[in-house]
Amino acid sequence: MKRTNSHLYIIIAFVIAQIAWLGLLALWIYWYVTNYIVFEQVGEKLSPLIDIQTPNVFVFTAGIILIVGIAVVMFIFFRNLSVQYKLTNLYDNFIATVTHELKSPLSSLRLFLETMAYKNVSEEKRKDFLSLMMKDVKRLDNLINTILEISKLEQKKIVHDRREYKAGILFEELVNESILNLSVPEGVVSYECSSVSYCSADKKALQIVIDNLISNALKYSKEAPTINVSVKDNRKKIIIDISDNGIGIPQQYQKKIFNKFFRIDSVNMPNVKGTGLGLYWTKEIIKQHKGSISVHSNGLNKGSTFRIELPALKNKG
Repeated sequence: MKRTNSHLYIIIAFVIAQIAWLGLLALWIYWYVTNYIVFEQVGEKLSPLIDIQTPNVFVFTAGIILIVGIAVVMFIFFRNLSVQYKLTNLYDNFIATVTHELKSPLSSLRLFLETMAYKNVSEEKRKDFLSLMMKDVKRLDNLINTILEISKLEQKKIVHDRREYKAGILFEELVNESILNLSVPEGVVSYECSSVSYCSADKKALQIVIDNLISNALKYSKEAPTINVSVKDNRKKIIIDISDNGIGIPQQYQKKIFNKFFRIDSVNMPNVKGTGLGLYWTKEIIKQHKGSISVHSNGLNKGSTFRIELPALKNKG
């Protein structure tokens, strides 16, 4: 209710500002026309030699500057209002999504616990229940940790443990660790490397990046997923490409998907859940490494390639 009232106040303020602007414009036009007539009449009576154009030009120029200034202010105001409105909607969607993501495993845990408490459950069934409960607990833990870590990252409370690594060896280890973390079937992920450069990196932070990207590639694949990770050198940069054969990303969303809370509501994958934080977190970690991340996709069902660019260390390799 408070949020709705806040929106209403902003809209009312904007409408009042528009009315004030139009009123001021009308007054200026009235003042200009009135004074122009007065100047003209006085000039005709006093002397035909009086140059009445100078004050009129000055008044006209001042009025134009005033109108342009007001228009610029109103444009900035309207743009900020639009951005704030979009952020509010994204925040509301995020709250709704997180609430669902928290409630779903909690409901599942409650159901399993009640079943085990009030019914005779075989030992085999009990083990199955415990296994499922552990998955739900892990899911909750991952969600809460993600939110906390992003908060720390934004507040610059995280101190990265930077060390020098040979890029090819580092990313091979990260990919292999992701395969274990995500229980990826054998043969789904391939790795190739031609890089001989070194980089300064926080291995744990980059593990989060690779986990997120490979996890997304798995989630957004309709058919048997195929993921390729390649590492190569390009002048003073190390290029890491993570390509998949998934559902692809429409052109209009390719820059937005790294925004906080942003999610694509895909009819092709309606059961895929998320908070819109994973790629934002990924981007922030890469920025901390003085690198960049981008995505390219030729469209629907044509896969995607996420490209990470990291600076190579000088006099290395």
